[in-house]
Amino acid sequence: MPEGKPPAGRLKRFAKLASLSAKLSTDVMARGVKRLAGAEDESLLGETAAEKLVATLGDLKGLAMKMGQAMAMDPDALTPEVRKIVAKLQNQAPPMPYSTVREVIERELGGVPEKVFASFEPVPVASASLGQVHQAVTHEGQKVAVKVQYPDIGKAVASDLDNLGAVVKVVTRGTGMTEGRAYFDELRSEVLNELDYRREAQWAAKFAHACAVQPTLHVPKVLEPLTGERVLTMEFVEGETLKELLGRLEGVDNDERFRVARLLMQAIWAPFLSHGLVHADPHPGNFLLLTDGRLGIVDFGAIKALSAPFVRVNQLMFRAAAGGPAVDMIEMSHQSGFTFDVEPEKARAFIEGVVDIGTRPTRTRDYDFATSTMTRDMRAHFLKNATRLHKMRPPKEAVMFFRALGGLTQNLENLKARGDFQSVYKELSRFSPAMP
Repeated sequence: MPEGKPPAGRLKRFAKLASLSAKLSTDVMARGVKRLAGAEDESLLGETAAEKLVATLGDLKGLAMKMGQAMAMDPDALTPEVRKIVAKLQNQAPPMPYSTVREVIERELGGVPEKVFASFEPVPVASASLGQVHQAVTHEGQKVAVKVQYPDIGKAVASDLDNLGAVVKVVTRGTGMTEGRAYFDELRSEVLNELDYRREAQWAAKFAHACAVQPTLHVPKVLEPLTGERVLTMEFVEGETLKELLGRLEGVDNDERFRVARLLMQAIWAPFLSHGLVHADPHPGNFLLLTDGRLGIVDFGAIKALSAPFVRVNQLMFRAAAGGPAVDMIEMSHQSGFTFDVEPEKARAFIEGVVDIGTRPTRTRDYDFATSTMTRDMRAHFLKNATRLHKMRPPKEAVMFFRALGGLTQNLENLKARGDFQSVYKELSRFSPAMP
């Protein structure tokens, strides 16, 4: 395998994951038994196992690494110590060598970095699932971030999706959950779209426009002449990442935690409620705390535009949760695209249970995310209703929306802020037009 390229073959990638599974299974099973016995603070992975996970997924990159990034956000699965290890996958993956970076840039931009830019740092400032980021300076003197895609990562992602698709096919046939294929196809399409950096540049501009309604948010500008299908150049944003803040959380007072939590809520809800756009990859490496108090947002490959009916329903539900006029949750669900093949009372109980868990911070002026069990309780609620979930089907566009909201909740629980989140929801409700 050429240096700097992740293994791309379907069988090779499957074999690596199978080998990793065998190495981790004993540790996970033993710790799982302890959790079942009541050891709630027991992590599903030990530190040694976590290092093995990071090493393997960091080598594989692609979708496999994205799954590791998601695991690092789960406040219920890992202890803070182990989560810190797995969080390396968010922006500290093994980088490709500079010789490969030069090849990609020359192919995409028509010249080697030393000619295209006035200066170019050979050591990346961040490296993640699809590419790595280098700091550079343009010939006009502007400091920029240059994201360079790993060679053959498209083939690697396609292999991961093929392997996952085979599993989905078996599950859907065995359970009768035929709609599972539609949700997988939605995820597949969105993940493959992330490989096109020109497309990402377009979404970055749209997302910047949507975030302009909230002055506390900052989206860096794209330099289109220095952008190609596999290279993306943007204004360089300097600041501490949320990941870094979480790594030193014990020394951060609650006022700062609450300030950051408020910014994170604004970053997900303001562009969605105002323009129907959501950032569906909200892992802690994608948020930076700027020195002027704003929140910098990066990585726009997973921006999702939701349909007008879906957005309108969620605007009304958000306004209701923030103290506005009550709405009928089942009627709202139908209007947003949900379908139900169960008795109305069972559908209502499930939907109202989801809303009840998800809106807990809106019902008090003193909510403590340090003791929050929203992620755990939502998971338990879905497991409790597992046998009839295939009869209560959300629209496929909701997959990315739920990914964004789930990530936001996990970030807030990991941040452990306490305060008046009810007021934050009321602030954001100004983006939800009143019912006509």
